[in-house]
Amino acid sequence: MSRTLILARHGRTAWNHELRLQGHADVPLDDVGRAQAEELAAGLAPLQPVRLWSSDLRRAHQTAAAIGAACGLPVESDPRLREYDVGDRSGMTHAEFADRFPAEYAAWRTGAAGPGEETIEEVAARTVAALRDHLAELPADGVGVAVRHGTCLKTALSALLDWPAAPGNLAGLANCSVAVLAENDFGLRLVAYNVDPEAAAALIAPDFASQVAAR
Repeated sequence: MSRTLILARHGRTAWNHELRLQGHADVPLDDVGRAQAEELAAGLAPLQPVRLWSSDLRRAHQTAAAIGAACGLPVESDPRLREYDVGDRSGMTHAEFADRFPAEYAAWRTGAAGPGEETIEEVAARTVAALRDHLAELPADGVGVAVRHGTCLKTALSALLDWPAAPGNLAGLANCSVAVLAENDFGLRLVAYNVDPEAAAALIAPDFASQVAAR
């Protein structure tokens, strides 16, 4: 028996393109992000996922809607999948944050939360709980998809896999790239990280590529 949870980052937004911190700001996908979401959806559809969860923020929900349309699944919103609340940094680039709030920027570089921000521990608590719930709700041998955000995804994986609790210990996922968690009788493992869905599928099911080619 095994369960597989695919963690997908949302498509690009204008703020992503401008390197602005988004946090809980409800920024929609831009044209590139919408195209990325359609490509991601096409790549995931052959895996026949049975459940689809999403952060309730618009950029994630729009990405999930494309997946849902391709896979014939409703989107189940889960606010626990939201990105960090970045407080006063929302809408700023890192350079702007350093220029406007130098003391807070220096503290943030050491891992401290800035004004109005969530801590690593707070984000880990809600996101790990969501991951565990989603895995538990999958049927035996089922595949699920959860669409979420880059930094909270890194924090969740670090906490879930008992790695050091710092978002800097993993490179960020590219927009509409995926990570894959697999749970079986031997426990939980990270199968893939920051890959496209076709590459992830080849790792989930080694004969997947030949099955698709034969169709």
